[in-house]
Amino acid sequence: MIILLLLATLAQDFPGDMPISRVLIDGERWQCVSEGHQFTEGPAVDREGNVYFSDIPASKIHKIDLAGKVTLFAENTAQTNGLMVGPDGRLYGCRNGEKKIVAYAMDGTVQTLAEDVESNDIVVNAPGEIWFSDPKGGKIWYLPVGGKPKVVAEGLKPNGLILTPDQGTLVVTDSTEPVLWAFRVQADGSLAHKDRYCQPLRMVEGRKGTGSDGMTVDKAGRIYVATAAGLQMFDPTGRLGGVIAKPQDKPLSNVVFGGPEFAYLYVTCGDKVYRRKTKSPGEPYFLRAKSK
Repeated sequence: MIILLLLATLAQDFPGDMPISRVLIDGERWQCVSEGHQFTEGPAVDREGNVYFSDIPASKIHKIDLAGKVTLFAENTAQTNGLMVGPDGRLYGCRNGEKKIVAYAMDGTVQTLAEDVESNDIVVNAPGEIWFSDPKGGKIWYLPVGGKPKVVAEGLKPNGLILTPDQGTLVVTDSTEPVLWAFRVQADGSLAHKDRYCQPLRMVEGRKGTGSDGMTVDKAGRIYVATAAGLQMFDPTGRLGGVIAKPQDKPLSNVVFGGPEFAYLYVTCGDKVYRRKTKSPGEPYFLRAKSK
C-alpha cells in the first residue's frame, strides 16, 4: 500500500487515464533493425542514444547507432544476458557463463565486479548502484559501488528489473505469476514494502505464465513489460493502458528506449531487434538526479 500511494503521487503530474494512444504514433510500425541472430536480449542505451544488445547463445554484444547501423561491440562474452549503461558510460552486464557481474568499457575491455553469482537482468541507478535478478535462486541482489553483493529479496521468481523514474521504487517481473512486484529502495540499497503491482498481466491463451521478462519506463512513469502477449504498458498506478502488438510471432524478451532523443522503443524478439517511434520518450537514469 505504501508503494501504491507513492506511485499515485508520481502519477498526479499526469492526470487522467494514460491509454496507449498517448504513446503510439499513427502510421508508425515496427521496423527491423537487426536480424540473423540466435536469441536477442538485454537492450541498453547510452548517453547518445546508441543501443546495445546481447545475442546470448553466440556470446556477442552488438551496437545499433542512431542511423541504424549495427556493429559488433564485443565477442566471447560468456553468454552475457542483461545489460545497462551506467553513469560512468560503461556497459554493465550479467556474464552468465562465468557467473559474474561485469562492466564493459567502450573499448571492449571487461572489469569483473562480482563473482560466483547467478544473474539474469540488471539495473544501474544514477550513482552507479546495481541490482540484479537471480531466477534460479529466487533472489534479488544489490551491489554497491566498489562493494560486495548481498541478497536484498527472496521468495519470488525474479526476471526483469526496472526502477521508476525517481529511482525510488524497484519493479520486478515474476515468471510464475501474472503480476509485477514493487519494492521501495532504502538508503542502504535494501528493499522494503514488497507489494503486488500492475496486475493482472495479459496472458496468451493456452500458454502457462505470462512470459514477462525485461522492462523499461518512459519519462511519464509508464512501465513497458516484454511478454509473450506483446509489449504491455501500465501507467504509474499500475493500470493497464494497452498492449502493443509484437513485431513477429515470437515472445518479446526485453525493451528499452533509445535512438534520437530516446524517442524509439527497441524490442528484442527472438532472432531480431525492432524499433518504432513513440510520442513519449524515455530518459536514462544517468540523466536524472537520484531521489529516494
